Amino acid sequence: MKVRHTAAWIGVTAVALVTTSACGGAAQKAAVDNADTIMAALARATDRTEKIGSAQMNMTADMGNGTPVSMNGTYSWGDGYAFDVEMDTAAAQMQALQDAPTTRMLFVDGAYYYDIDPQSSGPIAGKEWMKIDASAVLGEKGAQALSTSPGASSPAASMRGLKFAKDVEDLGQETINGKSTVHYRAELGEKELGKFADAYTEDNPFTNLAGNPSTIVMDIWVGEDDLPVRMKQDIGNVSMTMDFLKFGATAGVEAPPAAETGDLTEQVEQMQTQQG
Repeated sequence: MKVRHTAAWIGVTAVALVTTSACGGAAQKAAVDNADTIMAALARATDRTEKIGSAQMNMTADMGNGTPVSMNGTYSWGDGYAFDVEMDTAAAQMQALQDAPTTRMLFVDGAYYYDIDPQSSGPIAGKEWMKIDASAVLGEKGAQALSTSPGASSPAASMRGLKFAKDVEDLGQETINGKSTVHYRAELGEKELGKFADAYTEDNPFTNLAGNPSTIVMDIWVGEDDLPVRMKQDIGNVSMTMDFLKFGATAGVEAPPAAETGDLTEQVEQMQTQQG
């Protein structure tokens, strides 16, 4: 198995985590202006989302190459960030590792796991799962920013970032997935990103993937129950849309058995170094 095969889909892996956490570290004061009503609505939605702690979601990642990748499954953030999703194998360009039309991807305990076909050679020879530590995907600073910020890895973390943005807009009512919502939009620059701005360095593969972004444009559609129905983030060349289908009552995410897992972290780190 050639490590070069990871280059095409490693961006999907980074996007799935970064876009749910990149706005959580700000320390600026919210602009007051006449946005009190907007801020109150966003605060209610953020608090409710954070307390519920999990959701069934559909996510679509567009890396600007014309082939969006959908990831459907469950996400939890109440007791550490984790997800269990299925993604289209061909769209993610993982055919070298998986013959099935979809590939299962987990994130739990700071590492990614991919359900693959057993390979004939290398560190994942004969294994059902491939493991890659978050540091190999996001860089050391990116992984550290996530692990040292309580509650930073969740949809609520991104929503908290909205209150630090300038000129949050109320774009009016829209129907999303059959639900009546209010559409809000905000732009966050380097000052609003807080410690996560420091994570977007050259050792973070997401930086190059997104075209060295300096701002994040974020849209959120909030339903009548004060919960998000859809979130969309544009980070440089990358766009991620998250549809919340159902909140709460999701199964926990557990790492696969160690005996069935091959660790490819070192090889991916070497690949990133060579490409850098």
